[in-house]
Amino acid sequence: MHRPLRLLPLSLCIALALPAHAADGDEENWGLCPIVDAVPAFDDAPPPMGDMGQRALEPTDIAGGQLERAGADQDLVIQDNVRLNRGDQFLGTDKLTYNEISGNYSAIGNVRYQDSGMRIVAERAEGNQNADQHRIEDVQYQLTERRGNGGADRIELDGAKGHLIGSTYSTCAPNQRAWELRASRIDIDTEEGQGVARNATVRIGKVPVLYVPWFMFPVDDRRRTGLLYPQISLSDRNGFDWRQPIYLNLAPNYDATLYPRYMVKRGGVLGAEFRWLYPNGRGEVFGNWMPDDKLPGDEPERYLAPEVGTPMASLPDKNRGQFALTATHNINSSWYANTNLGWVSDTHYFEDFSSSLYGISNYSIRSDAGVYGRGRWWEASLMADHYQLADYTLTDANLAFDRLPRAFARWAQPMQPWLETGVDGEAVRFDHTEFLGGTRLDIKPYVAMPLEGASWFLRPKLAWRYTAYQLEGNATERANDFVRRYGGAVTPELIERFSDSSKTRSLPIASLDAGLYFDRTTHFRGTQYLHTLEPRIYYLNAPYRNQDDFPVFDTGTMTFSWGQLFRDNRYTGADRQMDANQLTAALTTRFISEEDGRERLAASIGQIEYFDDSRVTLPGETPIAQGKSAWVADASLMPNDRWTFGATYIWNPKYRGEDFTSFRARYMFPRGGIVNLGYRYRRNAAFREGIDPPENKDQLEQADFSFLYPVNETWSVVGRYYYSFKDEKPLETIAGVQWESCCLAARLVGRRYLRNRDGDLDTRIMFEFELKGLGSAGQNTERVLRRGILGYDRDDLYLVPPSSVERLNNTGRESTPDPTL
Repeated sequence: MHRPLRLLPLSLCIALALPAHAADGDEENWGLCPIVDAVPAFDDAPPPMGDMGQRALEPTDIAGGQLERAGADQDLVIQDNVRLNRGDQFLGTDKLTYNEISGNYSAIGNVRYQDSGMRIVAERAEGNQNADQHRIEDVQYQLTERRGNGGADRIELDGAKGHLIGSTYSTCAPNQRAWELRASRIDIDTEEGQGVARNATVRIGKVPVLYVPWFMFPVDDRRRTGLLYPQISLSDRNGFDWRQPIYLNLAPNYDATLYPRYMVKRGGVLGAEFRWLYPNGRGEVFGNWMPDDKLPGDEPERYLAPEVGTPMASLPDKNRGQFALTATHNINSSWYANTNLGWVSDTHYFEDFSSSLYGISNYSIRSDAGVYGRGRWWEASLMADHYQLADYTLTDANLAFDRLPRAFARWAQPMQPWLETGVDGEAVRFDHTEFLGGTRLDIKPYVAMPLEGASWFLRPKLAWRYTAYQLEGNATERANDFVRRYGGAVTPELIERFSDSSKTRSLPIASLDAGLYFDRTTHFRGTQYLHTLEPRIYYLNAPYRNQDDFPVFDTGTMTFSWGQLFRDNRYTGADRQMDANQLTAALTTRFISEEDGRERLAASIGQIEYFDDSRVTLPGETPIAQGKSAWVADASLMPNDRWTFGATYIWNPKYRGEDFTSFRARYMFPRGGIVNLGYRYRRNAAFREGIDPPENKDQLEQADFSFLYPVNETWSVVGRYYYSFKDEKPLETIAGVQWESCCLAARLVGRRYLRNRDGDLDTRIMFEFELKGLGSAGQNTERVLRRGILGYDRDDLYLVPPSSVERLNNTGRESTPDPTL
């Protein structure tokens, strides 16, 4: 039985060769590229149907003007507009000769091939189907699933192996060849999934800028051990900085990456990352080790002088490093285990190795491990956590208490459409290296009636909170512990106050949340809006319980804000439950466009009326006197699709001044640019309570201006100026220029940023050159710009970059595993 005629495997070698080792260009901006095809679409070819995986199941259809036998050797000759179709494949040629017995074939003249991923034209193709040997001459190709085009003088295929002679590849249009990759010979082995290029050059225009005599690259999705693109930068602190990632493909489900790094002014660092993946979980572990650091020796006063913080016994110039572990395991559909561990060698580490404000401001490292569960009506966890100091200006006394362990459970279930019951419970053992610990049990059952209609809601709720403690130490030790934390002197009265190691608190908490919705249709400047008016009241009542002799393990005062107007406790933890007899009155109005459903204007204002003094306090805190709270006002405005404004203002009538002010504005340019302006001011809470002197009345006052301005289609400028009025200095300054064409991009960015807690600034120059669809060289400037310029990508308008925050807490993953970047 003769083998049927197959379509020529032209794409087997070309599609997996030069474009295979190029970077995936799916996220590139190709908007500047002209619509020019290196290989125009074939008029006589049908649209590709299906994909590569379906080809083997499809028959081959042959059509042509003439079909004849050529002599005794049984050659089948088809000529005059020959067309072959098989699934997504099409082959056209002027003349096709094929011998069913020997398997020899030849396609001569105007050879055209297309499939779901590419189009090819060639002058001639010949070979043997039985031996799977092929030779294609004078080839031009065009990728269709992603950008890329090029050619080859000759392609030779022998089974799974192929050779491209005189091949080229570029993502540029044929009439604008800004860059091109050329290789005198490329050998492909599809069974091994790898290729070898010889005498390869990268040309910018007609000028060769990079020559590589030999390099190996992958031709499929299989991972390969090898070098990744280096990261290069220049800064005052580190000097010339080179980081060279080395990828190790260890197994299908785990791998490793080495990160050797050399800083001219400081020395060498070795980093390593190991990742694993299995059906029920995943994880990664990362570490950095620097055997000898020159930086501490150059600035010894920053490590040893007591006036700059807690002095170290010796310089941390040897064996500096860090460790991070993140792992998750799914036990079943309801339960999973998770761990996040972190460690640094010294309290100066983040400051010395970080290049972001987020790393410098991180004063502790939290490690945790636990088992977590969630169901339809419940959630529960059993976990433990530990804190390590990462700020040399503080001591271990500033660290939070470790929870070893913590058990938490919550259940809430509607019994009727108008009745809901639930309970929150927590049991914790607290431990600390500097202070006495203890155990705490906190239970809060409740019953609620969520009554609501189309234009109203009424939600009465009754809860009972019970808290019990078992404290470590005796009365004298607990009194000494209190004085060390909050100051004062140990007296017989103070010892008597802490004489009981077992303490309990029990009280009811009643609340009523009610609101109305009014709406009407209104017109403004020819646009129809839905205008709402939403009054809301919230009444809270909780009797006073003296909690002055209760410990403070994990509790702090919440920052006063809009959300606090409707909470049943102004404290974050269970060590304090506020007493209350208060009523919140609030009003919200919105203008919602009926054309597109967008909220064009929203404004809210609210205030609490305290009918009685709120006497429960934390140590050093002033009770809340009877009267009115600060006014909280919040507004957002979107007059059109380009402008967005927002503001928050908290005004305190007691001293007729603002406690907090925030303003933000954003404008989006038509060609992808953006401008951001922000201002924040917060008054010091200790000053408001009469504790701090007038010169400490301001806690912070900052302004932030950032922009990405497109000068024209190819040039744009970027910048940021982040200034602290309280410190009278900039926290970060960025200035840069970007150039972008269809297939080339370059960025030059200068950055001056806060390098340590003393307020010293570091200057860094970063340059990145990108060949779109192939890769980039230099520092990853986009990571810095995305963090510094809100909306740099325009589809990612976050306020705080989540990847950096999560990475510093060892709970997330960035493009680099190093949390100091």
